[in-house]
Amino acid sequence: MNVITKSGNLAPYLRGTTQVVANNVKISTPVNAAAASQVRLYSTSHRDVKVPSFDAYRWDHKKDATRATNNEKQMSYHYLITGGLWATSLYAGKSSVRSLCEYMGAARDALSMGSIEIKLGDIPEGKSVTFTWRGKPLFVRHRVDAEVAKEEAVPLSELRDPQTDSERVKDPKWLIVVGVCTHLGCVPIANAGDFGGYYCPCHGSHYDASGRIRKGPAPLNLEVPEYQFKGDLVLVG
Repeated sequence: MNVITKSGNLAPYLRGTTQVVANNVKISTPVNAAAASQVRLYSTSHRDVKVPSFDAYRWDHKKDATRATNNEKQMSYHYLITGGLWATSLYAGKSSVRSLCEYMGAARDALSMGSIEIKLGDIPEGKSVTFTWRGKPLFVRHRVDAEVAKEEAVPLSELRDPQTDSERVKDPKWLIVVGVCTHLGCVPIANAGDFGGYYCPCHGSHYDASGRIRKGPAPLNLEVPEYQFKGDLVLVG
């Protein structure tokens, strides 16, 4: 077995050293204590072991150990890879969140029931027609001029749930309300009751032609849904 110092150049350490040979092992010990004291042993019987070369996987500018390293190319490559991974992750995250929202959201058939389009020309003047909207009855009333004038003249002091007629309609000719009694959820009858509007026979609630409660146990006026006119059509919801 041979002994060499850790440094590749043995000249500085071989001068002024003490060598001991025993059992085919030669140990060189520096006389100067300040000199390198670490040694490395290697067996002459294992010199046939070859160190694998990884040059095929290294950057070309890093193969030459004597040349200064330029990391700009490598940094650009790393930035490109990192940016691509971030972009892919964000796109995958957006797709996952969108799929989750679509899964938890309402079905398309339910969304289609969220609004209803009504042709106003099919409702004669003085009549109230009932439609189904979101599982509830919807009253669309084509009021005559006498009804409009009568409801606009009602003082707020006579009302349990004070609302003027203009606050409940967008066009004085048309009254659109949800046909559910505000007492216990029954369906009132149109063109009936003491005030000529709607009457709930279950517990005797009377509504006028503006859908306002005038008599009986109901505490509130009939609900006015969101709607908008589009020519001869009205879109509710």
